[in-house]
Amino acid sequence: MSQRVPSRLFRLPFLLLGLLTPLVAVALPVQATVARAVVAAVPTTGFKFADITVGDGTVLKANYIAPTTPGPHPAVVFISSWGLNDLEYLAQAQALAQRGYVALSYTPRGFWASGGGIDTAGPADIADTSRVIDWLLAHTSADGSRIGLAGVSYGAGISLIASGFDSRVKAVAALSGWTDLVASLFGGETRRPQAVGLLDFTSRLLGRPGPELRTTIDNYYANRDIAGIKAWGRVRSASTYLSRINANAPAILIANSYGDSLFPPNQLVEFYGQLTGPKRLELAPGDHAVVEATGLFGLPNHVWSSVTRWMDAHVAGVDTSITKEAPIVLRTYNGAVEGYASWAAVASSTQRYGLGSIRIIDGTGTLGGTPSTSAARTIWAFDTTADAGVALLTNGLQALTGIPPIVWLPGVNRLNAGVWTSALTTRSISIRGTATLRLRITPSASSGTVVAYLYDVTGDFGGLITHVPLTWTGATPGTPVDLDLKFPATAYDVSAFHQLALVVDTQDPLYLGANNVGAQLSLRGPSWLDLPLR
Repeated sequence: MSQRVPSRLFRLPFLLLGLLTPLVAVALPVQATVARAVVAAVPTTGFKFADITVGDGTVLKANYIAPTTPGPHPAVVFISSWGLNDLEYLAQAQALAQRGYVALSYTPRGFWASGGGIDTAGPADIADTSRVIDWLLAHTSADGSRIGLAGVSYGAGISLIASGFDSRVKAVAALSGWTDLVASLFGGETRRPQAVGLLDFTSRLLGRPGPELRTTIDNYYANRDIAGIKAWGRVRSASTYLSRINANAPAILIANSYGDSLFPPNQLVEFYGQLTGPKRLELAPGDHAVVEATGLFGLPNHVWSSVTRWMDAHVAGVDTSITKEAPIVLRTYNGAVEGYASWAAVASSTQRYGLGSIRIIDGTGTLGGTPSTSAARTIWAFDTTADAGVALLTNGLQALTGIPPIVWLPGVNRLNAGVWTSALTTRSISIRGTATLRLRITPSASSGTVVAYLYDVTGDFGGLITHVPLTWTGATPGTPVDLDLKFPATAYDVSAFHQLALVVDTQDPLYLGANNVGAQLSLRGPSWLDLPLR
């Protein structure tokens, strides 16, 4: 073992760099709720490193820490994030070991010193998780009837899928993960070059992408074999194995961010709603892997507090207080924490804002009232100053500073966008859940893309609440088409005496659209925005 320690220490600086990818993580203000403290920490073995050989002979790098008290002990297996390694969870693993758990962390195949090529949560990765559990039971004091899986991002996705293939898994904590990889890659049938580019770069720098992954990414950027990419993604989606997961009935905790630029939350809300076993859903402002990042450094963190309490309840069986709480927890942008019995209870009503005709004098329409059926407004497919920012950074910085992407509404070119504003609100508006937009357009081409932005406006400046793209195909040029856009779930309070603004344009740096050069788009009525309200 002494020969391996220096190599692991050499990797530590690179791990810390990886953890700082969301640049705001360490300074992120969180409403920290420390997990119930133990009276006295259990003595542990200290961290030990291990090589775990899986079914095809691939060797996975791992570490574990265990109590020195007599076993058997409950156990949690941590699966490292995309581009990181098994040192990622040192702080949380040690904390669990001191509470009486065996905690094992491993690096999935294809990353760092683990063998093989990256399988992207495919069949090999799922089989590996079961072989790691086998090794854990054979070499530690872990109790085979009390096993939990946990992970951030990549580790979350693998954990969820694996829980449907290994009935020994009693609980899962999936943080910033996905349940539908197709929705992550093609949400609104629109490609996401920044998000995929980050994953591609990281896999090349810190791993060994296999031929299948390389071909998939190349095809994604070239916009070819889309059916093949979607088939590849479905194999790697927990939603595909929902019936298996429900049959095994692990207790599943899902935590994510409203602004996750890799795995937006709607897919998780839908998946949560279809789970039949014990479950909990926590959503908060932020971006991918940002909200839980401070906990990886051992700092107080509300997400990791929930993870510990979830494992205590469903793996160790020592503290079931979390099971008596509301299973859905929404943290708002103003810092409030709200609990709900179901997703249906999140919004108590829906308010419809009709899109009025756009005035010639200022190129702006009224948001509110009866949807207009008057003359259309034609825009040209070109970008405007309305945009959603940069993947990971923008929403992460908003969680740190409270400042969202800002637009100066008069500066949004009305030749390239439709803009609607509401009257001043007379009281605060609590948006809870998923807003939707019905937009009637008349396109000049058979395919194209629109991007809708919802803003909280004071004066001439709007702070972005949420946004959504949608790409259409197979339209008949010159014939009206009704588009249904579904915004990501959120919990946002618009203050009294503010306005709402809706901007619809055709391009955003986050997305690869389908608009032809010189394409035109007529925005027609009736169109409307439905806001779910608390």
